[in-house]
Amino acid sequence: MIIELGSFALILSLMLSVAQTGLSAVGGARRSPVLAGAGQGAAIAAFVAVLVAFAALIHAFVVSDFSVANVAANSHTAKPLLYKVAGAWGSHEGSMLLWCLVLTGYGAAMAVFGDSLPPRLRAYALAVQGALGVLFLAYTVFASNPMARLLDVPVEGRSLNPLLQDPALAAHPPFLYSGYVGFSVVYSLSMAALIEGRIDAAWARWVRPWTLAAWSLLTIGITLGAFWAYYELGWGGWWFWDPVENASFMPWLIGAALLHSAIVTEKRGALPGWTAFLALAAFTFSMLGAFLVRSGVLTSVHAFAVDPTRGVLLLIMMGLAAGTGFLLFALRAPTLNPGGQFRAISRESAIVLNNILLSTATAVVLLGTLYPLIREALDGEAVSVGAPFFNLTFVPLMILAFAILPAGPLLAWKRGDARGVARRLWVVLAAAAVLGLIAYGIVQPRKALASGGLVVGFWLVGGALLELADRLKLFRVPAAESLRRSRGLPRGAWGTTLAHAGLGIFVLGASFETAWRVEAAQALSLNDSHALGAYTLTLSDVGTVEGPNYLAERGVVKVTNKAGTEICHAEPERRFYPTGAQTTSEVAICPRLLDDIYVVLGERRAGEGGKPAWLVRAYVNPWVRLIFLGPLIMALGGVVSLSDRRARLGVGRRAEEVVS
Repeated sequence: MIIELGSFALILSLMLSVAQTGLSAVGGARRSPVLAGAGQGAAIAAFVAVLVAFAALIHAFVVSDFSVANVAANSHTAKPLLYKVAGAWGSHEGSMLLWCLVLTGYGAAMAVFGDSLPPRLRAYALAVQGALGVLFLAYTVFASNPMARLLDVPVEGRSLNPLLQDPALAAHPPFLYSGYVGFSVVYSLSMAALIEGRIDAAWARWVRPWTLAAWSLLTIGITLGAFWAYYELGWGGWWFWDPVENASFMPWLIGAALLHSAIVTEKRGALPGWTAFLALAAFTFSMLGAFLVRSGVLTSVHAFAVDPTRGVLLLIMMGLAAGTGFLLFALRAPTLNPGGQFRAISRESAIVLNNILLSTATAVVLLGTLYPLIREALDGEAVSVGAPFFNLTFVPLMILAFAILPAGPLLAWKRGDARGVARRLWVVLAAAAVLGLIAYGIVQPRKALASGGLVVGFWLVGGALLELADRLKLFRVPAAESLRRSRGLPRGAWGTTLAHAGLGIFVLGASFETAWRVEAAQALSLNDSHALGAYTLTLSDVGTVEGPNYLAERGVVKVTNKAGTEICHAEPERRFYPTGAQTTSEVAICPRLLDDIYVVLGERRAGEGGKPAWLVRAYVNPWVRLIFLGPLIMALGGVVSLSDRRARLGVGRRAEEVVS
């Protein structure tokens, strides 16, 4: 009965989204507060209806209602409660319902918190948001219904892929979708402004908070996914340029470009057309990601579906949304005011160069992702594009972007002083170079490129701190005055410092871990040892353990240093899940401040003298924790900036006055 209530709520949400679209569009066109208000009510009601449907689906998973096809295919009575709940969005159908929940949730947020938006702009934006809701809800209801019943009810379900039964991955989709779909609001606001023919500073003021929220959530989602891949897949890595990883990375890059471009439009009224283009592109890339994951064109542990028919429907939806947006942009672009002028050396120019590099990098990732698919479709030849391609194309672009990043905030608007900025930054550059040289001289084996990466990381962190010091006038005024200035500093400035410093911390971790990782693999019998860099690993014991829904071989690996002192006991597992007959490796990680000792237990085999042996793979991953800490600091910077009263949702009467 509850699942029928969910089905009814899902269909009702589709009808409410249709009403939201029509009422808001007509209300905006006729300048009718009554109709526009009804559209806002429909947006809120649509979200509530999807929330009811989503709750009904979760209930079906929790009680193991195998009469629901989605539950039977992705759950099991022995599965822990957390993964039963996460199973609601662990399948294609459930994930589409989550997408619709987030999409309608953003529409409801715009209806509730958008009082400061100009009435017509909000009405048109809600109409566009409602139209997107109609597309995705119709797809969910008619092509991917998570509430579908089975006539022949199985006694037991098939369970969720064991690799997906993980806390980090349980949280990964909600954060990722909140970022993905968050760009729908930016898209809707851009469409609304293009309909009115007014892309200006006030519009940018309203686009930026939504962009900031979506980008921050997407950053957390990508980081959780990378962390899951690191400790769950047993490969010792954290980013593999998997096409599905790339699908989430592309909107992140475009979102970063949009954040910076919107600042120029807000502060100087410049680049309005380019900012609107990026706003449309951000959600287009989000929809592209949804298509790639669900169309069956990719084979990946991250992919949801292998149904080409549903993939075609998603492609049509993406074409409708993106095509309509870019067609309207093409019609309106010639009429947009180009905005303020600026010199080649200025903060605006630095942001333009930043945008060019980020957009080019996105194009490179898109090419590397789609080329194998295009090649296979044309001549049937399967090719792969991996790290070597991206290292040669993407990384140099990012190095250029990182090189100019610290200088941008120090330049003045309209006309900057390059020599003045150079005088302030030379200390940071010198310090970064010295630290890089020290690393080159101390860390063995010596690697010049990796040391160069450390220089870039120190340059970014130092540049972020220098900008903060410049704002506070540290060492130029009394300490009490600097403290007073820190109290009055906008939260947006603190957020910028955190985001840029977090990026530098990530670069430090990625450079060090990639270059100086140590790995070894050897078949060990009990009490055998093998060397791993400065450590020795000894297989002390292997026993059998029983989990809630699996059986496992658990090894005990003693890790000692050169002095023979025991560092830790690692307990990797090789798990077998009877439901689905799948085997996975559970990694054991010994944390060492910034480093990890990473141990994987492999298959049992015959060793010397017929004794049983197990393949033990191990890695020392230096500074790997910075790889995950850096993006989280970046996301924190976004949250801090979002808390700035100048960017907070619902604030902005000045913007309303300007637009109205």
